[in-house]
Amino acid sequence: MITINKRRFKEQFRRKMNNLYVQSIEEASKQELFDVLCSVIKDMISRDWEGARIYEEKSVFYFSIEFLLGRQLKSNLLNLDFEESVRQGLKELGIDLDDLIEEEPDPALGNGGLGRLAACFLDSMASVGIDGHGYGIRYKYGLFEQKFVNNSQVEVPDNWLINSSYPWESVRPNRALLVKYEGNIKLEKDEYGDLKVIHNDYIPVMAMPYDIPIIGYRNDCINTLRIWKSEVPSRDFGKTSLYAKNQSGSYEDALKYKYYAEEISQTLYPNDSNYAGKLLRLKQEYFFVSAGIQDIFRKCRRYKIPVEKLPDKISIHINDTHPALCIPEMMRILLDEEGLSWDESWDITIRVMSYTNHTILCEALERWPQEMIKKLLPRMYMIIEEINRRYIITLKSKGYDENKIKHMAIMYDNEIRMANLCIVGSFSVNGVAKLHTKLLTQEVLHDFYKEEPDKFNNKTNGIAHRRWLISSNPELANLITELIGDKWIKDTTKLKDLEKYVDDKKVLNKLGEIKYNNKVNLAKYIEESQGIIVDPNSIFDIQVKRLHAYKRQLLNILHVLYLYHEILDNLGMELDIEPRTIIFGAKAAPGYYLAKCIIKLINCVADLVNNDPRVEEKIKVVFIENYGVSLAEKIIPAADVSEQISTTTKEASGTSNMKLMMNGAITLATLDGANVEICEQVGKENMFIFGLSAKQVLDYNKYGGYSAKDLYHSNNNIKKVVDDLVNGFIPGLGNEGREIYDALITYNDEYFVLRDAGDYSQTQHRLGQLYKDKEKWNRMSLINIANSGIFSSDRTIREYIEDIWFKGCDKDGKNNII
Repeated sequence: MITINKRRFKEQFRRKMNNLYVQSIEEASKQELFDVLCSVIKDMISRDWEGARIYEEKSVFYFSIEFLLGRQLKSNLLNLDFEESVRQGLKELGIDLDDLIEEEPDPALGNGGLGRLAACFLDSMASVGIDGHGYGIRYKYGLFEQKFVNNSQVEVPDNWLINSSYPWESVRPNRALLVKYEGNIKLEKDEYGDLKVIHNDYIPVMAMPYDIPIIGYRNDCINTLRIWKSEVPSRDFGKTSLYAKNQSGSYEDALKYKYYAEEISQTLYPNDSNYAGKLLRLKQEYFFVSAGIQDIFRKCRRYKIPVEKLPDKISIHINDTHPALCIPEMMRILLDEEGLSWDESWDITIRVMSYTNHTILCEALERWPQEMIKKLLPRMYMIIEEINRRYIITLKSKGYDENKIKHMAIMYDNEIRMANLCIVGSFSVNGVAKLHTKLLTQEVLHDFYKEEPDKFNNKTNGIAHRRWLISSNPELANLITELIGDKWIKDTTKLKDLEKYVDDKKVLNKLGEIKYNNKVNLAKYIEESQGIIVDPNSIFDIQVKRLHAYKRQLLNILHVLYLYHEILDNLGMELDIEPRTIIFGAKAAPGYYLAKCIIKLINCVADLVNNDPRVEEKIKVVFIENYGVSLAEKIIPAADVSEQISTTTKEASGTSNMKLMMNGAITLATLDGANVEICEQVGKENMFIFGLSAKQVLDYNKYGGYSAKDLYHSNNNIKKVVDDLVNGFIPGLGNEGREIYDALITYNDEYFVLRDAGDYSQTQHRLGQLYKDKEKWNRMSLINIANSGIFSSDRTIREYIEDIWFKGCDKDGKNNII
């Protein structure tokens, strides 16, 4: 166990300050103090931070296009049990630890739920003690830093790498690898008459690895997130092509090549609304996949693991379709470098790969033009083509008709379907909530499910409770420990013991006091950052998540307009509306115009409402700029209401619902994604349910019958707020209002916003009435916290271990089949 004491820490801190900056502590800036503290901690963990223990146990390699880590300092201090010693040591040196925690930038390696889930999973893999590592990309810039200019979202570069480095990372130049693009593939016979695959005239890009330690909770387990930076290969980097060596060509050609290589890891999610953006995305996906798979094989060779034993020693997990090329890349190495036959290579590959599907939305199930992959990745194209050919032969031999074969084919209509590739090339396919998995198996992927039902399973998502409760909400965490002891920290099912306090008024009052304190803290932040004064006694009604039409931030803000009209239409009367502060946090993808229109609508309504003294005691609207992990850690503990109002069937799982629930917010939700399982845990009486059922949505989509125009013309409340979008009632809205109006009326309200609006409004009113009874509200809050333990990512990871990654192994990762 790594230990620390105050005296030793202070000595190391002074020495490191001198080594890094040759100056005294008193002369250092906060950024320099932060860098020194991170460096001291890295020195302390260095002995335990070894590479994969692949020779001792089975290892998991988790491939994800994004990892939304959040700040690491506070989390690492918690997991190492260093915080108190470090805090006191720094205090004696005249330094406030909290100031240094705030100095850390959020690593811009992810964007939304997919990346945050990947980060939670890495945390849990280390905390449950398995050898589990991540592979991703070291983006120079994140998605973007969000600014609001004239109420519109403006994207500016998220330059998170201060001085081009990140204090927690360690670069490994001796482990750099080569990734090959374009060129020509030739088959030649070697001296023994065996066919060899030769890749000529390719464009080489060097993948430089940067390692970030992932520290388990007080268990000496330190895993690694390895992220790759794209660079021009150095002159002595093995045998590359003439492209890398620049032995010919002009200076301009050299600059073009430098840009070609470096742009791959430049930006998270380049805009793929045009061909160049799509091509760059494909380059990114192959870049980190190829580097990661090569890296795994290098480790296996180092520890002399025979390729035929790979399924007993490694598990490779594909997080959504972005890393789908793991499958053909592994086949390439087994075929071209290891010299195995096709059947031998395929048998190993499909026993190593597993895949998580995260969506049923068609636009998120990646498809690439065949010609794009053929030109950019010629060897990948050949392998995918052969996988598809053999798969179609298999389907035909089983009597499948042409329509089903077209649906299940990996290559069809000049496209390559990455979800189909993942399903065919993996031994396990899982959804991320019970409803989501049911929709996959019964609707979206039904033909695949009928073909291989045992391949499909559910793994409901989870969250890292250490970050989202212990670290973000220490006052609540301390109360829980005071009431039920500290065993819940390692076993969140113990939170259930809180239920014995549901009628304890003293505990319920304390719970309400903690919530109020968190609301006061958030109110201070909002006033300082946004200049808006909000009342912590009002309902803090919070919707924080990616901006997408199906997540229905639009439904929320239209309800605000409805409340605004209600107050104005009844001035001088005592309206029974509980004061509310409606808080949004969201980014819209740069190329997603409708989502950006909704952002402008929310900001314009906020301006209208917040500057009208007639309603200031009833409603305030706040859109917090540049939402991310660190902001979430401030917002979530302060939430009274958790808005989970997606169109039923569209949200795969959701994880903000779990974070908010665990912090005592009451869920206002459709029965979509993991909301269904939250309802199973707490009961309908402890949350607020509204909206269409899954069957109703599916029936509307299949058979029609929904008319937004009819609803608009028959409901005066709906007509009034929809007309506000285009009649000038909302100052500054402009053409964005027309775009939203058309989405609702002209194009028949794809996500049933107006269909659910009445039920949503009634449910909001019921919620407001119940909030007046603080004792009952706090009891509901306690019940939510007590039943949130099942949504820890530790539980999710244990299920992945038992049912997927280590299936057939004993609890220590030793294979018990052979």
